[in-house]
Amino acid sequence: MSWIYLVVAGLLEIGWPVGLKFAQQAETRFVGIAMAIGFMCASGYCLWLAQKQIPMGTAYAVWTGIGAAGTFFLGVLIYGEPSSLARYLGVAMIVGGVAVLKLAH
Repeated sequence: MSWIYLVVAGLLEIGWPVGLKFAQQAETRFVGIAMAIGFMCASGYCLWLAQKQIPMGTAYAVWTGIGAAGTFFLGVLIYGEPSSLARYLGVAMIVGGVAVLKLAH
């Protein structure tokens, strides 16, 4: 169950940068900030639950890896942020490192 909490925490981690992106515009500023805070709290709570069984270093690396890769892909797909082979390779290395941590556990 801890690994499920950790994956959920990582997916929720993607939500707060999106909220901050919404907050960049005046008409959605407060909604975006509230969204970011809500996702931060939910993500942190799930991470706390996951760390009851998963070592802190592993949990943190997986959590940030899911969040970083997910945020990168959303940025490219939804916000038209730049993509290149080098950026995709960087994300692949993050995902690969997370996979090694999971397999080594």
